[in-house]
Amino acid sequence: MEVKITTENFESYKNGELPLVVDLWATWCGPCKMLGPVISELAVDYDGKIVVGKCDVEENDEIASEFGVRSVPTILFFKGGQLVDKFVGATNKETLDAKFKALL
Repeated sequence: MEVKITTENFESYKNGELPLVVDLWATWCGPCKMLGPVISELAVDYDGKIVVGKCDVEENDEIASEFGVRSVPTILFFKGGQLVDKFVGATNKETLDAKFKALL
């Protein structure tokens, strides 16, 4: 499942029953646009197992600040309400798939 992460709903998703992956992106970011479809595919692949969220850092800069995000795309991985992994930059589906599997 893919959801829009905002400052208002972030805590409830982070502390939910399922692990959470947050893709922090910006509209002006070229690598973010390349990574977007990969994240969407993984959201379908892991539907019901992992919640996948997209967070526009320009609309929700508090989340980016809280986790020290200085560049996008940055992907945050949460389990049990805790940050367990972080990936900065664009990558391929195989690399991200391995990180998703590690959350299960």
